[in-house]
Amino acid sequence: MNLVKTILPTKYGEFDMYAYTSEFKDFPHIVLVSKSWDSKTEPIVRIHSECMTGDLFASNRCDCGEQLNFSMKHISQKGGIILYLRQEGRGIGIVNKMKAYNLQDQGYDTVEANLKLGFHQDARDYSIVVEILKDLEVNSLKLMTNNPLKIKALIENGIKVTDRVPIQIEAHDGNRDYLQTKKNQMGHLLEDI
Repeated sequence: MNLVKTILPTKYGEFDMYAYTSEFKDFPHIVLVSKSWDSKTEPIVRIHSECMTGDLFASNRCDCGEQLNFSMKHISQKGGIILYLRQEGRGIGIVNKMKAYNLQDQGYDTVEANLKLGFHQDARDYSIVVEILKDLEVNSLKLMTNNPLKIKALIENGIKVTDRVPIQIEAHDGNRDYLQTKKNQMGHLLEDI
């Protein structure tokens, strides 16, 4: 359910900002709709799961913050929607993500760390995305992602994905192993790293 709408001016451009209910009362899902999007055209959509360490604190362990910045800039220019989901750490929460970081420091990769903590390699749920898109009257889109699970989830729930817009963030020493794990173990559609 849509709780409120406001205007959000950013360094990338102006967005309409919506808050949608989540399972956490005071932490709604956030949706940014670029002012450049003509609702009669097919939007570019980015489904971005919250990553406090990457999005807010610019962690070098991942590429999440860089992906969010890239998405905001691209979607502001081309027209579309960003869905910011409250699914920290692929759905395990910030405390468990920090525990997973400690395991990674001991030599586990990101998937092995989640499994060792008793979670799935990816515990996210995309059903809310379908509800939000339907509320925004979006049935067909271009999906900005490297994750084939997001494409599959939308198609299986009746949303037409006409194209995939890749996000290729340059690897560096801090995130190279993480990106390799995403590519090799999770099937993310990444170029050579």
